[in-house]
Amino acid sequence: MLIETESTPNPSTLKFLPGRTVMDAGTRDFATPEEAETSPLAEAIFNLGDVTGVFFGRDFVSVTAGPGVAWSDLKPDVLAILLDHFSAAMPLFKPARAGFSVPSDEPTLSDDPADADIVAQIRELIDTRVRPAVANDGGDIVYRGFDKGKVFLQLQGACAGCPSSSATLKNGIEQLLKYYVPEVTEVRAV
Repeated sequence: MLIETESTPNPSTLKFLPGRTVMDAGTRDFATPEEAETSPLAEAIFNLGDVTGVFFGRDFVSVTAGPGVAWSDLKPDVLAILLDHFSAAMPLFKPARAGFSVPSDEPTLSDDPADADIVAQIRELIDTRVRPAVANDGGDIVYRGFDKGKVFLQLQGACAGCPSSSATLKNGIEQLLKYYVPEVTEVRAV
């Protein structure tokens, strides 16, 4: 089995492509070792000690190294864990048990029903134009709400903490949304 790696715009994050589906649907972001306890794979990667984030996309795993960690030292260990996991066809998540919950994909803001058409346009643009591009960089972007012209988005995976994320939000996503949805005045990360 060959696992390819790609750099991302975030120098702390590498994207690993195992050549097979990682998540059948959706994505999952692990920002702490405690969150990773629901996944044997994410937990094993965090147990390396030099990892600050793990993200599962459709066909990739993004791993974020801690400050000052050299990828030349960490990469072989991450590759070994991924190779063992996918070669053995191990489950991505532990069986559900009492107290287990998956973070909601619901918006953090309650959208005004009067804005339903605007929100539908925003979601469509994010899903068809923004998310595929962001996934190429090892991350994801999730709609979290719309209020008085402001769109609230959550950055995940390689995009969270990326030095160019502000530019992506303001120069890319905000301009796209403003162009197609004139009611949008600003885009903010949450």
